[in-house]
Amino acid sequence: MRRSLLALSALALAVPATLPVSAPALAKAQTADSSALAAVLADPRRAADLSRDQYRHPAETLAFFRVKPGMTVVDYMPSGGWWTRVLVPYLGEKGRYIGLNPDVRNAGDYFRNNLSNLAGTLPAKAADWTGVPAERIGAYNTQDLPPALNGTVDRVLIFREMHNLWRQNLLRSELLAVHGLLKDDGLLGIEQHRARKNAPASYTDGNKGYLRGQDVIALVEAHGFELVGESEVNANPKDPADHAEGVWMLPPGLRGATDATRARLTAIGESDRMTLLFRKRR
Repeated sequence: MRRSLLALSALALAVPATLPVSAPALAKAQTADSSALAAVLADPRRAADLSRDQYRHPAETLAFFRVKPGMTVVDYMPSGGWWTRVLVPYLGEKGRYIGLNPDVRNAGDYFRNNLSNLAGTLPAKAADWTGVPAERIGAYNTQDLPPALNGTVDRVLIFREMHNLWRQNLLRSELLAVHGLLKDDGLLGIEQHRARKNAPASYTDGNKGYLRGQDVIALVEAHGFELVGESEVNANPKDPADHAEGVWMLPPGLRGATDATRARLTAIGESDRMTLLFRKRR
């Protein structure tokens, strides 16, 4: 916890303010943000999530993505709610959390069955997870986004889902929707399982979970974004990123692990990940 808070403060100081403010006022705001996030990360409702903090580095990651209380933030494909339980209370009453799932009407059965109707499932779950009233939780599938949301979002965050968009042929339509949601100065943060630079195309088609950094950057920039920063905060040099059954062989899933391989895979920990920040390009 102490390491996360120190890193958050250091990274926050490195981010230029968007408006001129006095040094004491800026320092006070950064201290308040750090304290607010520390309280969120220590909340007993996150007890089951704590074991993954060492791999997901929530404080450092949100600092790199320049997420602040009071912002409007889209959490793309919130899944089991690990980041929901951080973002909803951290954004606070003046902020707005929006969960967003893709348009899966033409996707495979698994995605249609599990990702449809986010509006009907996420708000109640998020309220139970965080204690925040369900009516404060925004939730949509992309095809149901109200036009009034366009140009109102400060940050869109995509955690470990780019491979799913790639393998389901959803990347173009979803990135264009994200581009439309963001304000003119809005930012897109992406964390993604990272393949080796020389990984073959057969390993980076999305079905192993790993993508090459250079490919992700090129794809995102082709859809109206500009890379503004890369971070190694979620890197794991112990991960060779060459697992026969993909990223799911690593913890916590350990898919396909045997008595002979389980200890080795567990010792690696979770995957090596790229952490990228993009600016909306007009």
